[in-house]
Amino acid sequence: MGRVIAPFGVKGWFKVDPFSASPGGLTSFSSWWIEGEQGWSEFEVAETAVHGVILVAHLNGCDDRDAAARFRGRQIAVPRAALPVTGENEAYQVDLIGLEVRNLDNQALGSVVGFFDSGAHDVMRVAGSTGERLLPFVPTVVKVVDQDSGYIVVDWGVDW
Repeated sequence: MGRVIAPFGVKGWFKVDPFSASPGGLTSFSSWWIEGEQGWSEFEVAETAVHGVILVAHLNGCDDRDAAARFRGRQIAVPRAALPVTGENEAYQVDLIGLEVRNLDNQALGSVVGFFDSGAHDVMRVAGSTGERLLPFVPTVVKVVDQDSGYIVVDWGVDW
């Protein structure tokens, strides 16, 4: 759902780079799971605030800059059951990982291994026998997403 960027101020707050379309997407959750060296741990969220394209957050028990700094670079998640149900023609990116990617000529390009935000749009990482491809995840490229059948159809050449 996001990644901790850096401390924010001196009272235990930190900046979050949210992975959702809206920076405030994490504000509705009362607790977050945060990745640590020993695995994932649940933390109670004391306060959050949206600051432009980032979110700032304060966790219960995280009371100074040094405590906030220990979260730098850590991934933030919420339980799957806490997420809203997706609508028609919507999907969580995590649900697309592993799907086969084919082009309009039914040529296999590989499988989805991840996504990242380029600033302009999301980019789908597709790994196959010829290496990794980066495809814009936009309607002009992504033509069909069929999770039930396990594939995505894209308008993309096999030699691009």
